[in-house]
Parts: sequence; structure tokens; C-alpha cells
Amino acid sequence: MNTVQYKCPNCGAELTFDPEHQNFSCPYCDSHYTEAEMEQMYAQMEHQANTDADPDAATLKNEADEAAFEEGTRLYTCQNCGAQIIAEAETSATFCYYCHAPVVLAGRLQGEYCPAWVLPFSITKDQALACFHKWCKKRWFLPKGFTSEKQLEKMSGIYVPFWLTNCIADTSMSGIGKKVRSWRDGDYQVTETQEYLVERAADIPYKGIPADGSKKIDDALMDAIEPFPYDKMKTFSMQYLSGFMAQKYDDSYDEVFPQVKQRVEDKSIALLRESVSGYSSFSVQQRDIQLRQMQHDYVLLPVWFLNYQYKGKDYSFAINGQTGKQSGTPPLSWAKALLFSSALGVVVLIIFLLLGGGIFR
Repeated sequence: MNTVQYKCPNCGAELTFDPEHQNFSCPYCDSHYTEAEMEQMYAQMEHQANTDADPDAATLKNEADEAAFEEGTRLYTCQNCGAQIIAEAETSATFCYYCHAPVVLAGRLQGEYCPAWVLPFSITKDQALACFHKWCKKRWFLPKGFTSEKQLEKMSGIYVPFWLTNCIADTSMSGIGKKVRSWRDGDYQVTETQEYLVERAADIPYKGIPADGSKKIDDALMDAIEPFPYDKMKTFSMQYLSGFMAQKYDDSYDEVFPQVKQRVEDKSIALLRESVSGYSSFSVQQRDIQLRQMQHDYVLLPVWFLNYQYKGKDYSFAINGQTGKQSGTPPLSWAKALLFSSALGVVVLIIFLLLGGGIFR
């Protein structure tokens, strides 16, 4: 399988997608190209890369271990420096580890793995790093290496695979609403409770319910940086991947559907509950949700992602590549925490001694 790199027609350097200007730029001669110009220049590139691949390459691996390795990894050659790159099976686009040239892995996103839409980055790496530094300032006990220059170099723009679902939820709900009033009658406290049967029903439309299609990325982390502005999505083109990383999904729609269904059901019941008012309390007794007009799309959404290993545990930080919304679980340096506690204890002791000595009397 061959690789595709998008070269600048003026100087031959690699082109990358520029989130700030929403076009394709050359970092050397400062040339800029629109999406339409890129499509015209490279319309045949991806097709040629596929047709040039050796059809007999897969037959060269016969042993069981080699076949298993081939199934889980792919080997590519950087056209810029000739280095051979091993990528995981889920990887759709990456960088050359040696010359850092952006390399698009042509042919990896064909058929069922070809996204319908892509949401381009609008947050640059510098902006993402600024968000990260601001986030870190509020956390006092981070390990020293967490914000080191070497660590920050690892922050990568990744197109994360998502499934977006559109549907209509035919929702009905019934429950008991209680009205409670209390008053004094002589020496007695009287409480009256009235119960009412409350019913609600609605057809609720949903558009763009997200579920990430990557097993490696924490679902809660992706939920925390929602929402994504779907109105800014573009019809998928390989050119948007240039300069970024990407993964193809390894969670099929059938695998994420229970999560989508649960999300729709919870939200639908919550909306109907909001329409119930005038009661002291309300409890749902029965509920029924039927989904119809189901439709889903496979899309790539932009995330700036940073992973940090500390004392054998992985910590992840993510930034929405369009809105800048961020989330993560920071590691805790117990050494810093203990040092702070010790210093605080000394301060408290000094204040106690000063008070005991009458200084503040």
C-alpha cells in the first residue's frame, strides 16, 4: 500500500491544513490553497496510490505469527525521506517519525471506513497549548514533567472517529404526582396528600447524537468536551487529514448503538419530566420509547489530545478542536502535596506560637 503526501506546487514542500485560516498552507514559501484548488491539483493522487500498490504483497506472509502481525499493523514508506513507518491497524493518517513530514495513508479509508463528513480543526496547536497551560495553573500538585517542553511536544491533533445518529423518539410516560399540604388544627398537625395520575407523550426529534467509535479513547473524556458544531462539517476529503493524525473506527455502529439508545431514552424522559409542574413530587411509573427514522453517519471530529504516563498509569487531556472546550484527569504529585502540607503545618505552628506569645494580643 503506497502513501500520499500533498506537495506545494511552488516549492515542493508538504502542505498541511491550517486551522486558523481554514485552508491548506505551505510553511516554507507561505503559499495558501483553497479546498477547491487542492481537489483540482490532486484529484488523481489517491487513485494512483492505490493502483500502484503491489497486489501480491499480502501473499508473501504465510506463517501464522507473521499473518497475525500483518493483521494488526501496516507498513508504509515516507516519500520524503524513505523511512518505513509501522502504523497500527486503526491509524488512518500520521507523521513520519524521522522527518516529521505529514503522511496520508491512502486507501485506508475506503468502503465502510470512508467517513461521510469531517469537521476541520479551527483551534491551532499554539491555542491548544495556551488552553492547556491555563488549565494547569489551577492545579497545584502536578508532576514537574507534566508541563515540560518534551511533554508538550507530544500534543497531537487527532481526528477521532464518531458515529452521529438522527432519529425521532416516540416517547410516552406516566407517573404519580403528589400534592402535599400541611396545617395546624388545634393540638394536631394535619397533612393532606393528594395523588394524581400524570401522563405525557411526545415525538421528539434528535439530530447528531454522538458516540465515539474508538476503543482506545475514554468515552467520558469525549462526552466532556461536547458539543461539536456540526453545522461547520465538510464533505469528507483526505486533504483535511494532512498534517494531523486520524483513526478509523474499531467500534462498529452496532456496538455503540446501546449507548446511543440509552442516551436518547434518558434525554426523552428528562424532557417530559420537565413539562410536569405544580406537584410537590413526581415519580415515573411507566415509560415507553420507540425509535424511528433511524439514520447514522460516520464522521471524523477534531480533538487536540495529550497523553501522560505517571507511575505506571495513563492520564489523558483533550481539547475540542473547534470550540476549545477541555477536559482531563490530572496526575497528582504526592511529593508536592506533602511538601505543601508540611509548609502549611509550619505556618500554622508559627501562628500558634505567635498567638501564644501574645504578639497578636
